[in-house]
Amino acid sequence: MTIHLRADRAVFRFSGVDAHKLLNDVVTGEVPVEAGLAAAWALLSPQGKILAEGLVGQADDAWWVDTHQSVADDFFKRMKMYRLRSQVVIDDLRETNRVGFAQDEEPGFVSHTDRMGSIGLGYRTIAPLEATEDWVQNDVHYQNERIAMGILHQGNDFPANDTFAHDIGFDILDGIDFAKGCYVGQEVVSRMKHRGTARRRPVLVAGVDAPAGSTVVAGGKDAGIIGQVVDGRAVAILRLDRITDPSAVTINGKPVAIALPIWATYKFGETTPDE
Repeated sequence: MTIHLRADRAVFRFSGVDAHKLLNDVVTGEVPVEAGLAAAWALLSPQGKILAEGLVGQADDAWWVDTHQSVADDFFKRMKMYRLRSQVVIDDLRETNRVGFAQDEEPGFVSHTDRMGSIGLGYRTIAPLEATEDWVQNDVHYQNERIAMGILHQGNDFPANDTFAHDIGFDILDGIDFAKGCYVGQEVVSRMKHRGTARRRPVLVAGVDAPAGSTVVAGGKDAGIIGQVVDGRAVAILRLDRITDPSAVTINGKPVAIALPIWATYKFGETTPDE
């Protein structure tokens, strides 16, 4: 059994008769009702920008939600506000539980398949703090896995209230349920889908010798920035229309190699209609 600690993740548990409805009404994704599956979600601003994102899965008559530590306070505050008079208990488990990554399901813990669209990232594992002493105390293996797949994470790759759900591929990775009714930011999400105005998309970058936040230059123009760098690789959110020659892309004047994720339905050089 090998579980890698993801120390930058915060855990919340939603329980009560209205717990599923509350979550499903306010986040972008379809909140699963079956146990064992974790689905991607984002909480948006009225302008459609991501305020928080993560995974949600059901176990033990509750929904277990993780998000980045940097936005956990704001997420907790907003969810308590959205709760109103609903019969929902929201437990802040940041002091008592930890999130981990495992290649296989770990019995005895809260374990969910981490699947985004066609991409599988093993299992999200949640356990009491005292049960995590034997875990690998870093998440380098997980970060390598998700970067190779082109999966972006808030806090690691982009800040809060800066990025649209389409920018991180949530429309392709099942992080958006387009059949749902109105949630905060839903009008912006729907408009980007129906008008085809998603200009920025996840792109794999290799040969990186620069820190996260460095600018990617294509054709003499800034195309976007890279996220967390692990072993010279990163995922960037780039303007596709500015990448007319994928072999001529640089960071800090040094050439880098770029490629599209295996799940991408978009292409380099694509242009979009004006919003």
